[in-house]
Amino acid sequence: MEIDEFTEPRGLPMRISQNHISANTAMGANLFANGATFRVWAPDAKAVYINGAFGGTNAFHKDTDPGLLLQKNSDGRWTGFLDGVREGDRYKFYVVGRGASGFKRDPYARELTTPADFPGTFGFPSCDCVLRDPNKYRWRSDNFRPPLFNALIIYQFHVGVFSGPDPKRRQCQGTFLDALDKVEHLVRLGVNAIEPLPIDEAGADRSIGYDGRDFFSPEMSFGVPTAALEPYKQRVNALFAAKGKPGLHVEDLAGSMAQLKVMIDIFHLYGIAVILDVVYNHAGPFNGDDECLYFFDLQAPPSAPNKNNNDSLYFTNQGVAGGLAFAYWNQDVRQFLIDNGKLLYDEYRADGLRFDLVNEIDNHGGAGFCQDLTGTYRAHRPSNPLIAEYWRDPQRRAVNLPAQGLGFDAAWSDQLRNELWRVVSAASVGAGAVLGLDRLAAALAFRPNDLPDFWRAVTCIENHDEVQVGRNPRIPFRADSNDRRSWYARSRSRVANAILLTAPGIPMLFMGQEMLEDKQWDSSGSNLVFFDGLDPLHGQRVMQDFYRFMQELVALRKRHPALCGEHCRVYIARDNDRVFVMHRWLEGVGRDIMVVSSLNERTFNEPNYQLGFPSGGRWLEVFNSDVYDDIGQRTPFGNGGAVFADGPPMDGFLTSAGIIVPANSVLVFARDDCN
Repeated sequence: MEIDEFTEPRGLPMRISQNHISANTAMGANLFANGATFRVWAPDAKAVYINGAFGGTNAFHKDTDPGLLLQKNSDGRWTGFLDGVREGDRYKFYVVGRGASGFKRDPYARELTTPADFPGTFGFPSCDCVLRDPNKYRWRSDNFRPPLFNALIIYQFHVGVFSGPDPKRRQCQGTFLDALDKVEHLVRLGVNAIEPLPIDEAGADRSIGYDGRDFFSPEMSFGVPTAALEPYKQRVNALFAAKGKPGLHVEDLAGSMAQLKVMIDIFHLYGIAVILDVVYNHAGPFNGDDECLYFFDLQAPPSAPNKNNNDSLYFTNQGVAGGLAFAYWNQDVRQFLIDNGKLLYDEYRADGLRFDLVNEIDNHGGAGFCQDLTGTYRAHRPSNPLIAEYWRDPQRRAVNLPAQGLGFDAAWSDQLRNELWRVVSAASVGAGAVLGLDRLAAALAFRPNDLPDFWRAVTCIENHDEVQVGRNPRIPFRADSNDRRSWYARSRSRVANAILLTAPGIPMLFMGQEMLEDKQWDSSGSNLVFFDGLDPLHGQRVMQDFYRFMQELVALRKRHPALCGEHCRVYIARDNDRVFVMHRWLEGVGRDIMVVSSLNERTFNEPNYQLGFPSGGRWLEVFNSDVYDDIGQRTPFGNGGAVFADGPPMDGFLTSAGIIVPANSVLVFARDDCN
């Protein structure tokens, strides 16, 4: 913030009134009737003033002005209306506390200033708040509806390193608008939902997003300065034009708030839902930031948190993930967090929320808060999934309804992931290694992690936590640590991904997984996803073949209803021949699917492999992973598109067939191809 040497406002005198203020006045700063209302919660403050640059009048002060003093109400909220405030004006609260006085950022600020767009201001954390009109942006995707919960196929990525020119990605400076360069890539892949890592303002450069401080403000480093928007405008308008929608002007793109809306709007137009990742288990750390939420009402001078006295309005002194747990016992703190999610729904049209480490909320007395939150959101947006990351026994507590549970719709599950990791790693030892396929079968025999339904489990084999630098290897490395592009790496990776996408649950992919990315990731940009591998002229053939495999595997899941259903029976899990067979079906309808997976390093064709089928007659071979190795350069092993089941009873079924099973492969059989 730029503070001039003056004691009186420049321009017209400004004075706070209580016009347009009521018990229903929104929190934060909101444009209203040729001015703006201000409302902030600070029950222990002695005084709260509004300072800013409003409508051409500079009302930033080193000290206080009685005309800018907000009125304290019995609920601990300070309110006021200021005439002449306009869209794009900047402001802060000046709070007089018991221990000290100082400027504070609005906890509900919709956007923060950057020196590039607001010359003379400072960067984070000494930035100002920007007053934005939430209704200014004109949405083009009014008719978008998110997929049903059990039909979701989620793609997770980090905005800063996902897309954009390499110099920007290597500095974790990819932006919301850069992510649009991958819209067509994701449409071709076939996923129907994206889940960016947290997009609110974090406290560190090159953050992975889980150290948030300003929950209502989009990450300023994910925004493009106004002076650099022209080429982005052209790209955005081309994407709109391709869907028959009107374009926009540079001024419509100004600011990170507008750019996040444009990103979501375009993903919606292209048929992709947006699930936002929120972190309500903690905030911070708050090092070097005395204008932040932790010190808002200045109950004590900025200092290390005192474990015996909660000297922060919003937080306990209990550490979580490098920050501090919220004071969930406080109804106003709970409302602050609930308001955040509602804003993401109402102003950004998010299609669901993923909640980080909900078990830590539960561990720190937040069960009632979770129940309030899920009840409020479900009533508000019943078609939007509420996905919890919850690592505590019993895990079904996350999705059970109150009072026994927390009320989320679904939860992350590690059961299938851990077994696929183990099996692929065991297979990499060699042809004679024992895989323990019975354990993989057991992971699919019951609802994962004790969840009551399969569709409540979000399953994955890679995610931002697990394949971050210094943690676990990605699947191609597990498959062949000596050569992550070898036939062994490719074929075993195909098997793992095929089981993920044909097993019950909500599958989630992590950026690069669709193209055989073998490097761990980090937010420093040192290990970028190698999207150039898909370049038709200069890319890598193995990555292009793998991407084609993933495209058609995702399409298979979307085409066959049984693959999104609840019923799954593993009836073959044989270590002696390394074959694993799942039967999927819809109760009362049938539409049976047979998924035959092999991690055997030889092909079963002399003789063919005998297995039971649910019914006799012709079964289509609707998918064969062997097709996608050196596409067009070799003749794949398979069954010529169909088999005929007319053999004797076997494996609990009334009939059977002999099939060719390629080495390290997945075959899928169905009675029809659902076209």
